[in-house]
Amino acid sequence: MKTGILIANLGSPDSPSVKDVRRYLRQFLMDPYVIDIPVWLRFLIVELAILPTRPHASAEAYQSVWTAEGSPLVTMSRRFVAALQEKKTEPVALAMRYGSPSMEFGVNALLSKNVDRIALVPMYPHFAMSSVTTAVVEFESVLNRLAPAMERSVVPPFFEHPLYIAALTQQMRPYVSEVDHILFSYHGLPERHLRKTDPTGAHCLTAGCCEKPSAAHATCYRHQVRTTTQRVVDQLGLSSDQWSLSFQSRLGKDPWLTPFTDKVIPELAARGVKRLGVVCPAFVADCLETIEEIGDRGRAQFLAEGGTEMQMIPCLNDGADWVTAMATIIQETVAATL
Repeated sequence: MKTGILIANLGSPDSPSVKDVRRYLRQFLMDPYVIDIPVWLRFLIVELAILPTRPHASAEAYQSVWTAEGSPLVTMSRRFVAALQEKKTEPVALAMRYGSPSMEFGVNALLSKNVDRIALVPMYPHFAMSSVTTAVVEFESVLNRLAPAMERSVVPPFFEHPLYIAALTQQMRPYVSEVDHILFSYHGLPERHLRKTDPTGAHCLTAGCCEKPSAAHATCYRHQVRTTTQRVVDQLGLSSDQWSLSFQSRLGKDPWLTPFTDKVIPELAARGVKRLGVVCPAFVADCLETIEEIGDRGRAQFLAEGGTEMQMIPCLNDGADWVTAMATIIQETVAATL
């Protein structure tokens, strides 16, 4: 059977203009897997509380990272797809959950290659309904409309796959000797998302939950990011005082996973850390949240509190080790579903 590979990531606005950023944010924030409240209330919050002001600030942030090739996330994703295609005989296409290229565009690109099945690859190491679930739901919707009889499979979160851990460790290793402390900063999630995806209905966010074996771990973002961190820490041989874990990019006033990155960074400087390295393992490609939120704003925070140097450790992007690792991860999934 001829299998097409569809690489999927979150997406970016078509341009850093306020108009395009507003359109992108509307599509993103109206997703029921992102803001999981009744549609009428979500509409009121998005249209009346967020979109009147946030697109202007977000447009400025996007303008600061935009390149001649466009959005860093989309640009790097295209490079990754091109590098992966060199290693695969199967056709590879790119899709974004929001913005361009759309999921429909990516599916059609593979259908035009006369594939017999499509393997979706959500480029998220850790499970979250606001990333993995919404990508899978959109993929299924598009494929059921365009080719309902088409066979399909989905590469699961790879948060502890040895090849992912090895690639991430290798990416970080050159920075370890250059800094005093490593901060693992993951994208944040509302606590209610963890409770909602807990199949037991009673495990997540209880005392010691991430350490106790449970069926909930298969869909628990907090457990999975802790697992990734510990695997890498062990590989790098870091002592407990050489690293920290935090969560960035929160939105709204509901309880989110803690501690918060924008609180931890100045606290580390105040504690006497002079050289800080920050890695963002929830992202496999550099984007607004790594380049601007961490690399610009986070660095400014650290220096303002007395730190002398902060390095943003690049994401895996299109590194050779990572491309090779993902090629194998995809092949394992496809082989297991044949």
